[in-house]
Amino acid sequence: MINLVYVRVRENESPEDAIKRFKHECEKNSILREIKKREFYISPSLEKKIKRQEFKRKIRKLNSKR
Repeated sequence: MINLVYVRVRENESPEDAIKRFKHECEKNSILREIKKREFYISPSLEKKIKRQEFKRKIRKLNSKR
């Protein structure tokens, strides 16, 4: 899936404002998160293991608040 972000510079808009809008659009579309996620290959078994650990951590955190 390819997410392209287009930001047209408006008339009388400074480049800083256009860059700020571009960064906001990137955040909105989760582009940086996707880039970091795909930076390294993670095998399916390792991915499952990481998800299991995150789930256990989340459960522990919820139980400790009670």
